[in-house]
Amino acid sequence: MTNVNVEQTIQLIKELVSIPSPSGYTNEVITYVENYFKELNVVTKRNRKGGLIATLPGKDDRQHRMLTAHVDTLGAMVKEVKSNGRLKLDLIGGFRYNSIEGEYCQIHTSSGKVVTGTILMRQTSVHVYKDAGKAERNQENMEVRLDEVVKNADDIRALGIEVGDFVSFDPRVQVLHNGFIKSRHLDDKASVGILLQLIKQIKENHVELPYTTHFLISNNEEIGYGGNSNITPETVEYLAVDMGAMGDGQSTDEYTVSICVKDASGPYHYELRKHLTKLAEENGIGYKLDIYPYYGSDASAAIRSGHDIVHGLIGPGIDSSHAFERTHKDSIENTANLLYHYVQSKMVL
Repeated sequence: MTNVNVEQTIQLIKELVSIPSPSGYTNEVITYVENYFKELNVVTKRNRKGGLIATLPGKDDRQHRMLTAHVDTLGAMVKEVKSNGRLKLDLIGGFRYNSIEGEYCQIHTSSGKVVTGTILMRQTSVHVYKDAGKAERNQENMEVRLDEVVKNADDIRALGIEVGDFVSFDPRVQVLHNGFIKSRHLDDKASVGILLQLIKQIKENHVELPYTTHFLISNNEEIGYGGNSNITPETVEYLAVDMGAMGDGQSTDEYTVSICVKDASGPYHYELRKHLTKLAEENGIGYKLDIYPYYGSDASAAIRSGHDIVHGLIGPGIDSSHAFERTHKDSIENTANLLYHYVQSKMVL
């Protein structure tokens, strides 16, 4: 096992989840990561999509590795400025309206002003609406109640709010004394925090990597195409670091690193999967193999876009994904340890 600083990693995760960054609105969080790398003297560049690529030189520059994690999150946009002084939403990313009922939110106007609010059913009051519990949680019935004196659409527009403004959700992050971390957006800011700490560990310990290794902090994964470009021709292995999905029939838990063998895009590379499993076993790292039936990653997006690469997917186990998420420091540590050994290992081809 390595000397992973789990406390520093968790602090990074807390800071990351607290920066609003729904897909399409990620400049602030990318700048945060960019500044983090600058302090470590790590060379970075932004791609035209707004993602960030950090590169660590390796002993072999003829073959490259790429690891990726994404900072974009679920969120919404203003769909309609309603005559009743409330907002209709349009969702960004794959989740359901019931998972944001009662959530505090922020509306980010084009001028930079931020207005707070709460996402509620139109039929919330049980003293008024007989069907308050039965009404469908959907776009027509749910709306944003703004924390401002607004009585009509003109009042809303006077605040600078308009159709197309981004809406972010309050992460409500908590780190508990028993090692649990609960927050929205652990998908995938938990993994981003792990990669940032990994790079810091490599730099501070003067670890020589066997291959030049790129770290893509992608910013469009939740809408399907964050990691499908800016992959160097020399890249042989591409490892997405994302969440492990939990639920009925799943083996993933909140205490080990999840190694995905297959998701909705199909199987991940068999030899790379076996390599990761062997590294875990040789180094006493707790892991689980799993299949995510309704899932896609930056690695599967890269394969779909035609890149000739060996692709894999690992990550910490996250409970209640795309809703009220939670993981444990043990899962963070096991994921970090597997990555530390992986980036120093030989390629499978």
